[in-house]
This record gives sequence, structure tokens and C-alpha cells, in this order.
Amino acid sequence: MFGNSYGNDKRNDAPIQEGGEYDVKIEDTGRDGDGIARIEGFVVFVSGAKVGDEVKIKINSTRRNFAFAEIVE
Repeated sequence: MFGNSYGNDKRNDAPIQEGGEYDVKIEDTGRDGDGIARIEGFVVFVSGAKVGDEVKIKINSTRRNFAFAEIVE
């Protein structure tokens, strides 16, 4: 009735893949201090990154509107 609240909606419109690696520039900082990058407009929170950093990241998990990643060293 009001959407799927059971987690069965597997649709993912993200332009990225979980486990994928990407070169990004950190553009902003999230409220918890994580860096924020955008890949084709899609928001990615990057743990331990600061504004201005240019880093390679690995996507840990994706949600419908954003993803979480870590810096690959």
C-alpha cells in the first residue's frame, strides 16, 4: 500500500557497484565527519576522507540514494 517495508525491493538505480573501486574527489563533509564524493551525481560517504582529497575508494554498501565506501591504499 505505502511501498515495501519488508526489504524485498532489490531495485538499485546506483551508477556504482558494491565492491567496485573508483577514483573520486571529496567535495564535502557529512554530519558525522565522513567525506562526501559524487559519482554521476550519486552520493558516496567515504570514511576518513577530507574535503579536497583525491582518493581511490572501494564501495562497501549501497542504498537507494547513497553508498558507503572506504579509501583503498
